[in-house]
Amino acid sequence: MAGEKRLICDSDQVIEQGKGFRFDVEIEGEVMSAFIVRHLGRVRAYINRCAHVPVELDWQEGEFFDSSGLYLVCSTHGAVYAPESGRCLGGPCVGKHLIPLEVFEEDNRIMLLNAQTLKLF
Repeated sequence: MAGEKRLICDSDQVIEQGKGFRFDVEIEGEVMSAFIVRHLGRVRAYINRCAHVPVELDWQEGEFFDSSGLYLVCSTHGAVYAPESGRCLGGPCVGKHLIPLEVFEEDNRIMLLNAQTLKLF
């Protein structure tokens, strides 16, 4: 993979449809909370900020999924997001999206790619 990459964590620290992994990322000079979850065998990463109001999603550190393990949920507003796309499926921000980060797995590690080029919208 081309581009700058950064080690985030070991692959076994992110449980399928379970506990995620929080980390910080600097984007456009601002340090933000971000997270990685595993859904259907694939890791996904997003800025840890609800699309409705900028509050963190997890209800306890690293707990992003609802009780079914099928959706990401905002602990403050109850907005429900599709883990594979970050799209809000229900709640006060339907149709909006979480801000994605590009991650991939390599040698049993999860890597972040090109975070410095991400533009917030």
